[in-house]
Amino acid sequence: MLHRLAGEDPTVVAEPPNNIVSGTPLTRTLNGYESSDGLTFCGTWMATVGAWRVSYDEWEHCHILSGRMSLTPDGGAPTLFGPGDSFVIEPGFNGVWTVIEDMAKTYVIRLPEPAAHG
Repeated sequence: MLHRLAGEDPTVVAEPPNNIVSGTPLTRTLNGYESSDGLTFCGTWMATVGAWRVSYDEWEHCHILSGRMSLTPDGGAPTLFGPGDSFVIEPGFNGVWTVIEDMAKTYVIRLPEPAAHG
């Protein structure tokens, strides 16, 4: 099956104050696709300069379109990313997302399967 990504009005979000490490970052998300099971999403995401804590329970593939950012795992060294770079974040990643220069990326996110009841 093939899906063309649809445009929509962006969702603008300020990071929760307790997650902020520095700055006053704002993010905009243009979700262009959602799977019928509601577990897979893709689109474009933009962010302004700042840093905040992240904790992943999902898979995410990112491709940087513009700007510069870094990811620093808890207890580790930062990895820098810029235009043309792609990376995958696995469930269990905890650390700091830092936007060094206003940025835009495309993303594909796969949420965890709901726990089976039984």
